[in-house]
Amino acid sequence: MIDRLQSPHFRIERDGQLATIWARAGDKLAPEEQEAAKKVTSALALANLLDALRADDTVRVIVLHRGGANHGGNSSKHYNSPAWQEHHNDPEHIWKTFSGIVRMHEVMAAIEKPIIIQVDGNIIGGGCWIAFSGDFIVAREDAVFGDHHLAMGAFDPIGPPFGLVPGDGGTALAPLFFSPMIAKEMLMLGKSFTAKELAAQGVINYAVPASEIDAKVADLVKRLLDRPAYPLAWCKRAVNRHVVEQLNRTLDAGAGYEMIGLSQLERQGWVDKKSLD
Repeated sequence: MIDRLQSPHFRIERDGQLATIWARAGDKLAPEEQEAAKKVTSALALANLLDALRADDTVRVIVLHRGGANHGGNSSKHYNSPAWQEHHNDPEHIWKTFSGIVRMHEVMAAIEKPIIIQVDGNIIGGGCWIAFSGDFIVAREDAVFGDHHLAMGAFDPIGPPFGLVPGDGGTALAPLFFSPMIAKEMLMLGKSFTAKELAAQGVINYAVPASEIDAKVADLVKRLLDRPAYPLAWCKRAVNRHVVEQLNRTLDAGAGYEMIGLSQLERQGWVDKKSLD
C-alpha cells in the first residue's frame, strides 16, 4: 500500500505500525514529477495521503517532517514573479489551494492516529500551522515558528511585500495555542518564536538540539505504540473535538478572506498588470 501512496510532493516510509512522511523539494523533482505535482497542491496531496492512512488500520502512529529549506516560506522573488502573479486570481488554482488547505487541517485533526510533527528547521506561514494541526511537536531548539502573511517581508528575504489574511490555518489555530494578545501580535505583526521559547511556555512538547531530535521522536513513537490501540485512537478523537470545532468555525473564513485579498492585489497596486504581459 505504501508504494501506491508515493507522490511528487511527499515521500513515505513504513516501519511496522509507524508511517513517516517527508516533503519533497520541488526543485529536486524529475521533469515528469514536476508536471504531476502541478496537478495537485501539496496541501491537497497531504490531505489525500492522510485520508488513505486513516483507512489503513495497520498504521497507528504517523511522523510528519516539517521545516528546512523548503518549508521556510516562499521568497519575495517568488511572490513577485510573473508565474505567481498569473495564477493568483485563477479560479481553478484558488479552488485547489484553499480546498486543499481546509481538507488537510480537517483530516489532521480528525484522524484517529496520533501525528508527531518533527520540525527539522524553520517553519514560516502555512508550514507553522501544519505543525499545530498535529498532536505532538518535537523541534530543533533553534527552529523559528512564525507567519509571514501580514509580516510583509519581516522574515527577510522571506514573505510577500504585500499583506494577506493568514488563511493557511493561522486565524483558526493561533487563538487555540496562544493567548489572544500574543496570537494577534503573531498574526498581525509577524512576531516569531524559537522552538526553545515555545517549549519553555508549554506551547510545544519538546525543543532539543538537532543531534537529539531523531532519538526524541523515536522515544515518543515507542511510548505511543506501547499504549492499547483502540483507547489511544478514541482518546485522540475525544480530545480533538474542540480543535475540529474551531476549524469548522474559522478555517474556511480565514481561507476565504485570503482569497479575497489575492483577488484585490492588482487594484491595491501590489501587482503590476504589465508584468503579466
